[in-house]
Amino acid sequence: MRDNTVNMTEGSPVRLLLAFSLPMLIGNIFQQLYNLVDSVIVGQFIGADALAAIGATGSITFFFFALCNGIGAGGGIVTSHFFGEGATDKVKNCIANTAYIMLVIPTTIGAIAFFTAGPILRLLNTPETILADSKTYMQIMCVCIVMISVYNFASSMLRALGDSKTPLYFLIFSCLLNGVLDVIFVYNLKLGVWGAGVATLISNMICGALCLLFAFKTNPYFKMTRMDWRVNPVILGRCVKLGVPLSLQFSLIAISCMALQRVVNSFGPVAVAAFTATSRIEQLIHQPYGTLGTALSTYTGQNYGAKKHDRIIEGYRKSMIMMAIFTIVMIPLIQIFGSPITALFVKEPEVIEMGAKALRITSWFYIFLGVIYVVRGVLNGIGDATFALINGVTEVVGRFVVPVALCAVAAIGVWGCWWSVGIVWFLSALTAWLRYLYMKRKI
Repeated sequence: MRDNTVNMTEGSPVRLLLAFSLPMLIGNIFQQLYNLVDSVIVGQFIGADALAAIGATGSITFFFFALCNGIGAGGGIVTSHFFGEGATDKVKNCIANTAYIMLVIPTTIGAIAFFTAGPILRLLNTPETILADSKTYMQIMCVCIVMISVYNFASSMLRALGDSKTPLYFLIFSCLLNGVLDVIFVYNLKLGVWGAGVATLISNMICGALCLLFAFKTNPYFKMTRMDWRVNPVILGRCVKLGVPLSLQFSLIAISCMALQRVVNSFGPVAVAAFTATSRIEQLIHQPYGTLGTALSTYTGQNYGAKKHDRIIEGYRKSMIMMAIFTIVMIPLIQIFGSPITALFVKEPEVIEMGAKALRITSWFYIFLGVIYVVRGVLNGIGDATFALINGVTEVVGRFVVPVALCAVAAIGVWGCWWSVGIVWFLSALTAWLRYLYMKRKI
């Protein structure tokens, strides 16, 4: 069968990054459609309170997903280093050892999250009118942690080997399935928030299982002997050394989002619904930046393993240019079409008006969001574990301090929630860029 792996240590960086990013971008957009379909169907067919119930769980589930996926991302970086070195045996052994990690951690975290859902939602001051539905949806997402981790393991290993197409095919299928199941469970069977959650659970389960099975059947690096499956303390140590800081980075960001969510919750269901809608929209805005950053991480990891450091710098510069072009296009689109975009999620005029104004606020900060992803791609690719902690701490400090301070100003009020998002992007971009300048001398 055709080998989909791509060696990114030779050829044009722009061509390689674009060719790698495009399938992954399409895949990530389809992955975000899980949440978007849930939000649109729930918001339109049930109402703003149901949409708020789903939105109130977003930062919490992101926290638990982050703890799991950071470890997997660490395994992907180590795999890309071995692939760049041309060490086939080490690549296979790294895939196996990452699988062990991704079997134990998500199961443990998912169980803990399931049984603590209620207390956590109360701690975040979730409005009583949406608390029951929020708990139901969150517990279903806790079961999803294991299913999503299966897919993320398979996709991170394949992407480390330069294959961004295979994960795409299964995401498209599962997203379409999720949409069909959402209509059946929510619209036809009237199962409400519970139905939306179960639709996502089933779709993720099928997606993860099929992607992993296909990888073992077709990818040569997944065709392993008994020796490849041996536990290797050295490789496990490298994966954990990189994965734990990434987990902490992602989880600290999630904690900071929970702090912001608590501030939003204090303004009532309308603000929660508007914040949910704008968050879903911005998740899509994140995707081009995120896929470019992930592509750059794989590109950097392979070239770092091959000791082609000049290509790393060249890739960084070209990625900055591509990111800036996308940003210039997106800002006027959001400024002009904020209201109709928000109206896709809800029917209530007051929510649409608030969401549109919020999008116009945050769109001015997109350039800083792009800088974060590009720099993160390079630093993660070279295995800079310290950066992960710096970035996470910056997010936590910013999201704990800035929204509280801004929202306390009477003239700003609820809009401080969205102004704080942009300000935190600026602070994170600044610290990331300074870290890059420091590490550039060591690359």
